[in-house]
Amino acid sequence: MPVLTRLIPSPVVVDIRPGALDDLACVLADERISHSGKLAIAVSNGSGARLRERLAPALPGASWYEVGGGTLDDAIRLAGDIKAGHYDAVVGLGGGKIIDCAKFAAARVGLPLVAVPTNLAHDGLCSPVATLDNDAGRGSYGVPNPIAVVIDLDVIHEAPARFVRAGIGDAISNISAIADWELAHRVKGEKIDGLAAAIARQAGEAVLRHPGGIGDTGFLQVLAEALVLSGIAMSVSGDSRPSSGACHEINHAFDLLFPKRAAAHGEQCGLGAAFAMYLRGAHEESAFMAEVLRRHGLPVLPREIGFTDAEFVQAVEFAPQTRPGRYTILEHLDLTTDQIKDVYADYVKAIGS
Repeated sequence: MPVLTRLIPSPVVVDIRPGALDDLACVLADERISHSGKLAIAVSNGSGARLRERLAPALPGASWYEVGGGTLDDAIRLAGDIKAGHYDAVVGLGGGKIIDCAKFAAARVGLPLVAVPTNLAHDGLCSPVATLDNDAGRGSYGVPNPIAVVIDLDVIHEAPARFVRAGIGDAISNISAIADWELAHRVKGEKIDGLAAAIARQAGEAVLRHPGGIGDTGFLQVLAEALVLSGIAMSVSGDSRPSSGACHEINHAFDLLFPKRAAAHGEQCGLGAAFAMYLRGAHEESAFMAEVLRRHGLPVLPREIGFTDAEFVQAVEFAPQTRPGRYTILEHLDLTTDQIKDVYADYVKAIGS
C-alpha cells in the first residue's frame, strides 16, 4: 500500500499557558522523555537560575549546569560536562542563548532536548537550528527539534519587554520570507513545501493582525504559538527557508559587519522584513508591517537601533553574501549601492518618520 501521508517532526509535548511550569515535572516524567528522572538542566545565571529554587524540589534526579553565555565554546563545554552523566534528556531553561546552547549540547551527546524558554525573543525555541557566536561572528548549526516545549506565560510576563517584542519581529518576518521563497520558485524553479509555507505564513499573519500587545496574555499565547509553529515549519521543510529570507540576510549582515553593535535578532529581522516588502513592490504591506512594528515598540528605521543610513545601505549590499545559494528579493534585484540608497530613501518617505 503506498504511503499516503508523511511524518512531521514535532515535539511530543507543547504546553503554552499561564502556570505551565507548575506541571514541568509531570512533563519530564513522560516515559518518552525520561524514565529514570536523571536530567541535565542547563540554566543561565539570570532568569533560569531564579527559577531553579522553585523547580528543584520537584526534580530530585536533576543535575543543574550554569551556562555562561551563547557561544559555540559554551555549548561544547556544556556537552562535555553532561556527557558522562548518563542522563535521559537535557532541559534548556532560560533565554534564547541558553536554549541554543542546550540544543547544540543535547545533539552532540545524542540526548533529547526539552525547551523551557523564559522569554519569546525569537523562533529558535522550537527550531532545528542552534545559533551560536563563534570566532567568525555567529553561526547556525543543525540540531534535532526539541522533544518538548513548555512556555509559562506568567514567566513570559516577567521577562524584559524588549526580548518579548523581538519575538514579534521574528514572527512577522515569516511573511517576507515566504514571499522570497515564492519568488525563488517562480524565477529559479526552487521547490516549495506547501505545508511548511502555510504553517509559517499563518504564524506570521496571526501575530501581525492581532490587536493586542505584550501585556495581554491572549497576545502572548498567539506569539508563543507562532514561534513554535515557525520552528516546526522549518523541520517540515528540512531547512530554515520558511522563516528566513532577505529579512534574515539583512539581520546576518548586521551581525557580521557590526558584531559589537548588533541589536536583537528579532528587531533586525522585523526591520529587514519591512524593507524587503518595500523592495518587492508590496508598498501597502510594507507600510502596514511598519505600522504594526511601531505599535509594538519595534524599530522600522536603522537609526532606531543605533545604525546610520549609510550603515544600513552597507548591510543591505552585503546581505546576499551571508547566505550563498539562497535566492531572495535582494539577489533578484541585485541593486548597486546608489540604487539601494534611492530605494531606502523612498522607503523612509513611505513609512514616515
